[in-house]
Amino acid sequence: MPVASATGPQIWRMTVDRYDRLAELGWFGDQRVELIEGRIVRMAAQLEPQVASVSLGAKAAARAFGAGYYVRFQAPLVQGKFSKPEPDLAVVRGSERDYLNSGTPTTALLVIEISDTTLRQDRGRKASIYARWGIADYWILNLVDRQLEVHRDPVRDRKYKMGFGYASIQVVKPGDSIAPLAAPQALIAVADLLP
Repeated sequence: MPVASATGPQIWRMTVDRYDRLAELGWFGDQRVELIEGRIVRMAAQLEPQVASVSLGAKAAARAFGAGYYVRFQAPLVQGKFSKPEPDLAVVRGSERDYLNSGTPTTALLVIEISDTTLRQDRGRKASIYARWGIADYWILNLVDRQLEVHRDPVRDRKYKMGFGYASIQVVKPGDSIAPLAAPQALIAVADLLP
């Protein structure tokens, strides 16, 4: 939908439906992209430390949550009408087959972004999107500083991008462990996530 401007050019804000249609038509080719607040964003190239961390994180999340949960990796979540981010990991209820008919999930019990060159975006715009749409447990595996940043308690607050953020941000170091909110009995060692 165009954003009206009396004096300048119109800016088109892409919806999830239009984005999906372009993807179906092959518009993006083999480029890795995601829809963030109406803008199509090219995703960063994946280097081996990130690839390893996605695999390690998927294994750790699968152990922590167990049966009845599906760990999606580098797959989309619909976050409102204008965003379809592709977090590195997202834990959702059910199994792969459940989403064949119901479509892309709109929420997750845990979202993890593996971050090096995208650290600013993951702490800013993506954190705000996830908070806005009620993701209660958002983790950033910070490969630069070799730590896990745990974002919890989504809140509305004007100081954050897009007016939403997290009231609680905890830094967990490699020698420590933390449990997901939705699996409080399962500790995940930060060292198990790092390459």
